Amino acid sequence: MADPRNMALLLAANPFFGGLGQEAIDAIAVLCVPRHLEREETLFLKGDAGDALYAIRRGQIRIATGSASGRRLTLNLLGSGDVFGEVALLDGRPRTADAVAVESTDLYMIHRRDFIELLAKQPKVAVRIIEFLCERIRWMSAQMEERALMPLQTRLAHRLVALSEDYGAEIHVSQEELAVFVGATRESVNRQLQTWRREGVVELSRNCIRLLQPAGLGISVNGEPDGSAM
Repeated sequence: MADPRNMALLLAANPFFGGLGQEAIDAIAVLCVPRHLEREETLFLKGDAGDALYAIRRGQIRIATGSASGRRLTLNLLGSGDVFGEVALLDGRPRTADAVAVESTDLYMIHRRDFIELLAKQPKVAVRIIEFLCERIRWMSAQMEERALMPLQTRLAHRLVALSEDYGAEIHVSQEELAVFVGATRESVNRQLQTWRREGVVELSRNCIRLLQPAGLGISVNGEPDGSAM
């Protein structure tokens, strides 16, 4: 079992749990169970029972789905501090995608049966869950607006900045995955990356992009257009 004191410290540092207050955090920490995954180990598959919520302590999880032809598409990359599985945790319905460890990963998990019981006892936690889901809806709406209105260069710059904030300057992602993220073709993404490579903004290698000069993307660290690059 996880040490509740250590779990409480981790939860308090997480944006999702941090605003609940110490009493609620302590109550949730008692429910946390540690889980370790080796590189490429599967956490769950699409269609599996939604019986737990997960938060990443260290490592990286790839959320992906596939087609009948066998093609794999990455929907998201999650890192330390990210919480996922909350929708299935609340409605108990099957998972809608696969979750696989990109590297050796440590997580903490909360079983659905324990969490539902806690929500009945702690209304404040239930309210925070609602707020969190509303944040996700707003994020999805912003992503749809971004894909519809922004040019590819801007969409790609936003995505690289966001990934670098989570994982550092060396981003392990394929160009095909980036294309899915920004709603473009791999060829279009490759052309823009090659332009940035020639300008010294990025360095490219197999399934890896090293961000050398973030300012060269024309996007500041807060995701707003960088006036100096206009």
